[in-house]
Amino acid sequence: MNSAATPDTLVEVRDVRHVYGRSGGTGQVVLDDVDLTLRDNEIVGLLGRSGSGKSTLLRSIAGLLKPTSGSVAFPASGDERPSVAMVFQSFALFPWLTVLQNVEVGLEAQGVAADERRRRALAAIDLIGLDGFESAYPKELSGGMRQRVGLARALVVDPQLLLMDEPFSALDVLTAETLRTDLLDLWCEGRMPIRSILMVTHNIEEAVLMCDRILVFSSNPGRVVGEVKVDLPQPRDRQDPAFRALVEDIYVRMTARTAASQPREGLFPGTGIAMVLPRVSTNTMAGLIESLAEPRYAGRADLPQLAAELHYEADDLFPIAEVLQLLRFAELAGGDIRLTADGKRYAGMDVDQRKQLFARHLLAYVPLAGHIRRVLDERPTRSAPARRFRDELEDHMSEPYAAATLRSVIQWGRYAEAFAYDEAADMFSLDDPA
Repeated sequence: MNSAATPDTLVEVRDVRHVYGRSGGTGQVVLDDVDLTLRDNEIVGLLGRSGSGKSTLLRSIAGLLKPTSGSVAFPASGDERPSVAMVFQSFALFPWLTVLQNVEVGLEAQGVAADERRRRALAAIDLIGLDGFESAYPKELSGGMRQRVGLARALVVDPQLLLMDEPFSALDVLTAETLRTDLLDLWCEGRMPIRSILMVTHNIEEAVLMCDRILVFSSNPGRVVGEVKVDLPQPRDRQDPAFRALVEDIYVRMTARTAASQPREGLFPGTGIAMVLPRVSTNTMAGLIESLAEPRYAGRADLPQLAAELHYEADDLFPIAEVLQLLRFAELAGGDIRLTADGKRYAGMDVDQRKQLFARHLLAYVPLAGHIRRVLDERPTRSAPARRFRDELEDHMSEPYAAATLRSVIQWGRYAEAFAYDEAADMFSLDDPA
């Protein structure tokens, strides 16, 4: 998929593997056998669902993380890391510093003289369209303006490589569109000092709008499963049939592995009780089932069309659809989602019937939920501390993933009345069993 290094190769990633987990546990494989080549004068997007390791890869390239195995090399710089700057999803500004001072921070860390720092910072602020706000504090700025400050802070150090981790995801739709357009204008006009951009995104249309190449990641674990070249000229038109065809192709690629997965092993990193589960509420699941059951869809929908009509982005829609597939209420294949027979039954049921059907599917198809219920059934007290299950999860995944996974199962179990959970005591019980 990636050819050998050439004289214009900035970054060469080979066989990178990254494992998270508590010492002594089996660990959660976040990245496995990942190859990537980034060359001069290109924008490359890393596109995939949450948990596919894209941000981990970006941080490995930035030098913020060391991969468990594999190599990250920089041939064009004699294998020394080139000057790199990073723009994060969160604005990450110092609230006690002005715009000018925030932009100067990186230069100050490099030991640049005060007069030179000011000159370069003012030039960067002017470049990204914040001239006049030099003395403002972050709290006085909108989200889009704060992200512009983050971009200026990255550009002011004259990086060869700009890394962006979901830089527009915290912004409203219109602000994000404006900032994307302005950034592309600066890039196309050659007004930024950078040689290449590598960006993480969950937004398929954003990737097609901005990137020259898109690497599609699977999860369970994160691997590059496809490369899409975007040969459309800039600026790009979302309504162009060629643009829409690329979006559709990527949706198909992102659901292909899911369709081929063994359902009982799950769709998320890990297997069995160690499966990492996303935070998807039962109300959201019910809403998507009800939408798909409407006459206009008749139980089946094209994912790009559904995302557009329900105002979802890929990263919003995929976790919901995948949880429904995990629970056997829906199936994903070829860029489409289709309700199963039980999914259609669920849509037509009253509240109590829905809970009973959901409980049966939850205990049968979500290993952690079934494990919790079995432990409770076997104990004379019909109770167990949540710490017991959290410890088991942390043998296979990081503490944040363990906490989020357990929180998801708690919400699903409460809805299904499969088990109860006491927040204050941090205890599971069968006080309100299904």
